[in-house]
Amino acid sequence: MSDNDKDIGSSMMEIDSLEDIAALKESVDVECKLAAGRDGNGKLPKDFWETYSAFANTYGGDVFLGIRELAAGRFELAGIDDPDKVIDELWTGLNNPQKVSNCVLRDRWVRVLTIDGHSVIHIHIPQATRKQRPVYIKGNPLVGTYIRRNSTDQRQGEESVRRMLAEQVEDSRDGEILRGYGLDDLDIDSFNQYRQMYINRQPDHPWNQLDAQEFLYRIGGWRRDRETGHSGLTRAGLLMFGQLTPIKEAFPNYMLDYQERPEPRAELRWVDRLTLDGSWSGNLFDFYRRVIRKLTTDLKIPFLLEGDQRQDDTSVHKALREALVNTLVHADFSGRASILVVKRPDMFGFRNPGLMRVPVDIAVAGGNSDCRNRLLQDMFRYIGLGENAGSGLPKIFQGWAGQHWRRPVLREHGSPSEQTLLELHMLSLVPEKVLGDLEAMLGDQVFAGLTDNERLVLATARIEITVDHSRMMSILDLHPRDLTLLFSGLVDKGLLERAGSGRGTVYFLPDARARDLLAESDNGEGDIAKGPELGSGPLAAGFGHWELLRDIARPVAARGKAPREEVESVIKALCEQQSLRLEELEQLLNRSAESLRKHYLQPLVKSKQLQLKYPTKPNHPQQAYQRGE
Repeated sequence: MSDNDKDIGSSMMEIDSLEDIAALKESVDVECKLAAGRDGNGKLPKDFWETYSAFANTYGGDVFLGIRELAAGRFELAGIDDPDKVIDELWTGLNNPQKVSNCVLRDRWVRVLTIDGHSVIHIHIPQATRKQRPVYIKGNPLVGTYIRRNSTDQRQGEESVRRMLAEQVEDSRDGEILRGYGLDDLDIDSFNQYRQMYINRQPDHPWNQLDAQEFLYRIGGWRRDRETGHSGLTRAGLLMFGQLTPIKEAFPNYMLDYQERPEPRAELRWVDRLTLDGSWSGNLFDFYRRVIRKLTTDLKIPFLLEGDQRQDDTSVHKALREALVNTLVHADFSGRASILVVKRPDMFGFRNPGLMRVPVDIAVAGGNSDCRNRLLQDMFRYIGLGENAGSGLPKIFQGWAGQHWRRPVLREHGSPSEQTLLELHMLSLVPEKVLGDLEAMLGDQVFAGLTDNERLVLATARIEITVDHSRMMSILDLHPRDLTLLFSGLVDKGLLERAGSGRGTVYFLPDARARDLLAESDNGEGDIAKGPELGSGPLAAGFGHWELLRDIARPVAARGKAPREEVESVIKALCEQQSLRLEELEQLLNRSAESLRKHYLQPLVKSKQLQLKYPTKPNHPQQAYQRGE
């Protein structure tokens, strides 16, 4: 199975109703086209192929054919009379190299949906692999390569396309021999310091007896071309140990920048800076050594004891080392963005030129590596810096999770230049007071025996009353099966209770039951007095309250279709007035209970914009929805 075949089903967008269509918005990964053709029976639009190229070269996306765009970016169902004809056109084009360079689709990603008696074609286009990009049209990559930016397909210039082509054919970008460059272009102090670190780590290694050129050859900094007989410094050798002027001659866009900023904001004021000002060598090895000291100075992380020995090298120190090495070895030194490292009171930020070679989710999961500069990666690894292939990012995420800090943010930007950013925020997911409350409730001995993940689950339950599988998956970097075992273990220990079944299962601390019992003993306080439509003779005040709710609901109830944002806004306004049961919302909004539950209430509860009145009893007969905290 190829990388593109993995987990595609989970990334496909699903629509199955008129309300889903009304809520659609064209975006970076969604495109809607009428596809009616001159005869109205259906035809693949000519501009489909630009979108196909753009989605494949960016992050993938979903195309819906048979949907008409109205004013203000709204959509309505039009349908396609002859979907088989359009699908035949699609596959014919995909197998025509003059139409498109590469077919990245599978049969199961092209589907015909039936909505309200009309046919809509759903085409899921996955992100192409590095070896497949650029995916281009009209037989020429220099004029037929597109990428997706916001909701538009943008044709790429020659420089960007040539970079894609280089990435496609070069597994490693740093092994090329640089003609005209030799040992006199190296900074000898940097090189000698590296060799000393190598000796300290491996004092008996036979490479320690080699001369400078032979040692460089063994670690990848010098190479011989056996076909031409030519030999010289590799890109990796010059980048790692070179002097600034020769590096800039070989890499005109080369720029390194470290900034320490005094405030937790995105302003450019700095109190300490290291950049290419000519006062130091300017190579990657020297930059690493200087910057890692600055990053870890005054790091407010408590030391650990191993036996009776203090261990200052915490998981956070290791994560910062890994992040800095990752930034350097994955950089595209032909790109226009600088390498930038930022230290702020609330976060560490790392930026390198070039996009990632594997999708973000696969990189974070670990085990799959496609390093852009493999020789540089080896050079750092020889002196104990940088993890084995595919394990670096997981180590960074684990280091941050161990501190209960916010999950690191890894993202890509394509404009104004291609770059990858990693943000390590030091914002606690769990307030100290909550951890203190848990420790007091459970006792010192039980609390001390909990793992970091167990503490985070219990603390989240303390804050949010209930937690479920999907909520904790968004916080913890665990396999779903391991999370299920974690929940079961806490239940077996009596630290959590469980209610519901299947996907409706929720978990909560034992004392949360008391909150629901209190709500049940309220004798209905908070429930609205029913109006005549619900079959009771209300008091005047109760009837007036019901009419107020009807006024709030009227903009949605009076229309057959309404934008998703408007429906959600009205639901939240209603539930802010009063906790409301599903059947009451059905009456007020003139929508089916199933549609409200599936498309609005469940997502709003999941995002904490609404909450259940009886959170520990999802199937409570008087269950109602109210505004979240």
